[in-house]
Amino acid sequence: MSRPADHPELPDSRIGVLLINLGTPDAPEARAVRRYLAEFLSDPRVIEIPKFAWKPILHGLVLRTRPRRSAEAYNQIWTNEGSPLRVIAHRQAEALRSRLPGISVHYAMRYGHPGIAAAMERMADEGCTRILAAPLYPQYCAATTATANDAVFGVLARMRWQPAIRTLPPYRDDPIYIDALRENLTRQLSALDFEPDRLLLSFHGMPERTRELGDPYYCHCRKTARLLGEALGRDVDVSFQSRFGRAKWLGPATDSTLSQYARDGIRRVAVATPGFSADCLETLEELGIRGRNSFLHGGGEKFALLDCLNDSPESIAMLKRLIERELAGWQPRA
Repeated sequence: MSRPADHPELPDSRIGVLLINLGTPDAPEARAVRRYLAEFLSDPRVIEIPKFAWKPILHGLVLRTRPRRSAEAYNQIWTNEGSPLRVIAHRQAEALRSRLPGISVHYAMRYGHPGIAAAMERMADEGCTRILAAPLYPQYCAATTATANDAVFGVLARMRWQPAIRTLPPYRDDPIYIDALRENLTRQLSALDFEPDRLLLSFHGMPERTRELGDPYYCHCRKTARLLGEALGRDVDVSFQSRFGRAKWLGPATDSTLSQYARDGIRRVAVATPGFSADCLETLEELGIRGRNSFLHGGGEKFALLDCLNDSPESIAMLKRLIERELAGWQPRA
């Protein structure tokens, strides 16, 4: 059917997939880190303290002291290509584009650049009338999954012509995810020059209060760990990292666990981070540098930080299958 002569030119209707991760500063410099932290730590999903109480602390103390320390940490992991998290996110999107022909695949960060709003506007310009928003957090947490979806829906609220939206559910116990972890970690463990006495699964920490308020994150992490240990056929330990502030956090803490290992005479340790979809400051610096130093200086002999799934073959195959399943009914059957 032909269009009327005065009909505006429109791109062909397309399906889009938006991969979403947490975020990263634009540079390993205090000013850039301050901008990033100001956005991140102003999110009420992240800091569940009344604004009138938190704002003076954030601007009067945190943003005056933490950016310089964080910038020093970022400097230790920054690459010639830029932030490891952003580089890996770009590679994940590129790999999926080649495996999902006809699908518009983009990536965005909840905080920092490229932002969710800019990515969705770009996708709308490309003609995406149906978009799968895919927060890459296997375990659901209000401070990660929910705030990513909040941002997507916030963009929709400002759009006159809205695309149809679906969101990728958490996949903490999905056999596709567990199998990808099993294959990936088995390959990495077999490449080590030692047999670990312990395999520690370190998840990002959350305040204990979030569990009391009904956040399922702790249970999701524990279930992932149990299923992964069964799949690997070995015992695994579980800990939680990245504590912030004085409140009680989920435990046991990763740094305390590593110190206790050394005191207990455990000499060879491997650490995996199944809750992270891509390596970032918390894995590469907090664990790969500070965690390693703490363990070795405490008497340990061998320490290995295993890579996140990143853009490995196991990761891309997993993401492709999860995405295709969520696009059912949108894509024509082959």
